[in-house]
Amino acid sequence: QVQLVESGGGLVQAGGSLRLSCAASGRTFSSYIMGWFRQAPGKEREFVAAITRWGGRTNYGDSVKGRFTISRDNAKNTVYLQMNSLKPEDTAVYYCAAGLGDFPRTYTHSYDYWGQGTQVTVSS
Repeated sequence: QVQLVESGGGLVQAGGSLRLSCAASGRTFSSYIMGWFRQAPGKEREFVAAITRWGGRTNYGDSVKGRFTISRDNAKNTVYLQMNSLKPEDTAVYYCAAGLGDFPRTYTHSYDYWGQGTQVTVSS
């Protein structure tokens, strides 16, 4: 079992930045690929970013490429999502997720464990 707890969400103006964190406990953090997803009201959960177990490969959704950066610190059992140049359409609940494998997957069904989510609201 892996327990995931997100933090760092909040209200920010368009063009601003936020850094989300996801702290993991339980089994060995470095055994898992880690991903960030988001879900806006009335919409399906959307892939944002993912990173391999040791950070060698990353993957991003088209809507966030060039603005968001995923990273991880295995010594701290934490994955981060640095979000820059935020837009109102980035408003959503952001979830981190952990899964097994060697590729930074984009599908929700590739992940076995999920956090409770943190709200990000971007005002125009």
